[in-house]
Amino acid sequence: MGSAMFSILLPVALALVMFGLGLTLTVGDFTRVLKYPKAAVIALVCQMIVLPVICVGLIVVFGLEGVLAVGMMLLVASPGGTSANLFSHLAGGDVALNVTLTAINSVLAVFTLPLVVGLSMAEFLDGGASVGLQPAKFVQVFAIVLIPVVLGMIVRSRFTGWAERMRKPVKIGSAVVLVLVIAAAIAQEFRTLVDNIGTLGPVALALSVLSLAIGYYVPRLFRVDRGQAIASAMEIGVHNATLAIAVAYSVLGDKAMAVPAGVYGVLMFLPAGIAAFLLSRSRESAPV
Repeated sequence: MGSAMFSILLPVALALVMFGLGLTLTVGDFTRVLKYPKAAVIALVCQMIVLPVICVGLIVVFGLEGVLAVGMMLLVASPGGTSANLFSHLAGGDVALNVTLTAINSVLAVFTLPLVVGLSMAEFLDGGASVGLQPAKFVQVFAIVLIPVVLGMIVRSRFTGWAERMRKPVKIGSAVVLVLVIAAAIAQEFRTLVDNIGTLGPVALALSVLSLAIGYYVPRLFRVDRGQAIASAMEIGVHNATLAIAVAYSVLGDKAMAVPAGVYGVLMFLPAGIAAFLLSRSRESAPV
């Protein structure tokens, strides 16, 4: 009964989070990319191409198999989490770029997430080649990810004052939903977690650290402004665990596949917090 209730409430909770994200976005957040195309393109390439390759490497190195391997790929294919903007702000990053990247990533994820998951199932599951690419699954991802965001943007355009007043409550609400979703996902598959924590913990931490490092140092290598590099690091380094869990449960119907995202959702706050602290401390010093 609890499992069925969770399966029903999870899409609703995620829809509210994505609607809240939409309340913070405007059309200008999409067109703003024209102001700093290099920073945005580099960040998107890192997120869409480099990180999935890194994640496959981690899966092989740590020996993850089956649904847990697919769960890690599902996580890495998810766009930046709602906490990315907060971490970027604390670290002294260009939060406007964060908002732009989140907006674009949310749209792209509708197409890239089913593709990555479909290829991952073909690689790591027996006979699962087409599951992630079925049109019905694609439509469900579209409904979960994009429709609430668009509705939020429409509401913001019509009731701007109300949307501005809701900004803080929405952030708090999103954080609460994140914690509840992760806790519920771990509780639902506690035995899977206990059996695999020795592997999942190190993989999740390694993914978090590598995501933050790649997100920061690759843009810096291409002479991207430091504040924009920090924004890129947080956007790439803080994955949307809530979305990954929702897709695993509601779209793919596999509870165990949600466990990697649940573990990551707990552990990623440590590397992200340390990175934000170190970057904020060095803000006045020479660029790293």
